[in-house]
Amino acid sequence: MAGARVLAWHFVDETLKDGRPVPPDGERLTHDGPVSLCEGGLHASERVLDALKFAPGNIICRVECDDVAERQADKLVCGGRTILWRIDGEEVLRAFARKVALDVAEYWEMPAEVRKFLETGNDNLRVAARGAARQASRDAVLSDEPQAAAAGEAARAAAARTHAARSTGLAAAWAASKATRRADAWEEFDRLLETMIEEARAAAPPAAAEDDEWGDFADEIEAEFT
Repeated sequence: MAGARVLAWHFVDETLKDGRPVPPDGERLTHDGPVSLCEGGLHASERVLDALKFAPGNIICRVECDDVAERQADKLVCGGRTILWRIDGEEVLRAFARKVALDVAEYWEMPAEVRKFLETGNDNLRVAARGAARQASRDAVLSDEPQAAAAGEAARAAAARTHAARSTGLAAAWAASKATRRADAWEEFDRLLETMIEEARAAAPPAAAEDDEWGDFADEIEAEFT
């Protein structure tokens, strides 16, 4: 696979894991030295939900990887990685967690306060929703209802505002996948998250150029004195 170029996903925090600054969009980051999974090189995942497993922060990056050396089911390693674009994933990951929890509502008797929170995202309802989901999940365990327990855990994860958004999204997706007992659930939720990211990116206002303010002022001056 060496030399292949692959579109993938990668999450970053304020810096890269090795302490280097995150490069700007369009700038190729390279790795000096041997490239090997989990040992050396630049990592990414072809599925965004897999990339979420390794996320150090909530910034979601769409990347192009070149000089791909090795692949596993949930990640790859390469010698060069370029960020094509990025978005802050804080809100989209929390919305995703609520959505997947709602998607498995059929597997348990969801308390009204839980449903209301999942449908609205109203933070005033979060604590009550989390408590109700946790209790219902525990009751389902005692009743030997594993699908109901997993669905309750998905809702509890979605309401866990004290956790990082990346952890919330991953935990909700994992529990919801477990609730469905479907082999393709992870892929289905991956497609959902990718769609939500693309929609959030499309809805985001364009970044203003640094000289926009001066440009407007310059236009006014030109109009005044010509």
